[in-house]
Amino acid sequence: MTTTPDHPTPALPGRPPVVDPATWQTARDELLVREKAHTREGDAIAAARRRLPMVEFDGTVEVVGPEGPVPFLGLFQGRDELVVYQHMWHDGAPHQGQCEGCTTTAWHLKDAVYLNARGVSFAVLTTGRWDEVAAYVEFMGYTQPWYSVRDVAAPVGGAMGYLTCFLLDGDRVFLTYRTTGRGNERVNGSLGLLDLTPYGRGEAWEDNPDDRPEGRDACWSWRSDADGNATWGPTSRPVPQWTRPGATPVETLGRNGHHH
Repeated sequence: MTTTPDHPTPALPGRPPVVDPATWQTARDELLVREKAHTREGDAIAAARRRLPMVEFDGTVEVVGPEGPVPFLGLFQGRDELVVYQHMWHDGAPHQGQCEGCTTTAWHLKDAVYLNARGVSFAVLTTGRWDEVAAYVEFMGYTQPWYSVRDVAAPVGGAMGYLTCFLLDGDRVFLTYRTTGRGNERVNGSLGLLDLTPYGRGEAWEDNPDDRPEGRDACWSWRSDADGNATWGPTSRPVPQWTRPGATPVETLGRNGHHH
C-alpha cells in the first residue's frame, strides 16, 4: 500500500519538487516522449553510420603482441568485423601514470563475448613498447588482447584515444568508423547509469536544479587516493587500479602523470 503525507512536503533546497505518484507519472510520461525521440534519432544516426564510405589499407602490417609480431589481419580472429580501442600511452610512466580516460574505456571493455557472438572481435592497441605494455596489462588484469602499434602508420597506429571499427572482406581490410572524446562514452556503462541518477555525474558542466551545489571538474572521479577520495594529487591512481593486488600510494606519477 502506498501512503502519502497529509500535507505536501516543502521544497528541498537543490532538489526537484516533491509530488504525489500520479503527478510524478505524468511528468515521467512527458519525458519519455523526448527519450523515445532521442532513441529514434540515435537509430537514424546508426543507419547513416552503416552507410559511411570506407578506407582500404594494408592489413598485412605487423603489430606486436604476446607472441611477437603478427599481421593486423590476425586480430580479426577469423571474424569479419573488428572493434579496437586505441589506448594512449606515456613512455616510461609507472602504471599509475597512464591515462585515466583510456583506463576508464578499457576497464569497461574487459569482456567481448557479446561482440564475439555477433561475429565481431575486439582488441586494444597502444603505442607503448611491448615490454611496458605487457607489464601494465598483467597488473590491470586485462584479459582482452592488447597489441603495440608503435611506429605503425594510421589507421592502425597514429593518434590514440579512439574507438575504431574495421571490416574484413576476404584478405582486404577497411576502416569503417572512428570516434573519440565523448563518443567513447557509449562503452562506459557507469556514465550511462550516473546519467539516470538524481545527482548525475557531479560535474560542473551539467544543467542541474537551482541551488544544487556546483559540480566539479569533468572526469573528477577517474583518479582517487588510497582512501577513495577523488584527487589529482601525487598519490592518486586511476580508480580501477586500487582493486589490483599490490596497488599502494606512490609519490611520483611519471612525466605525464596528470594528463587526462
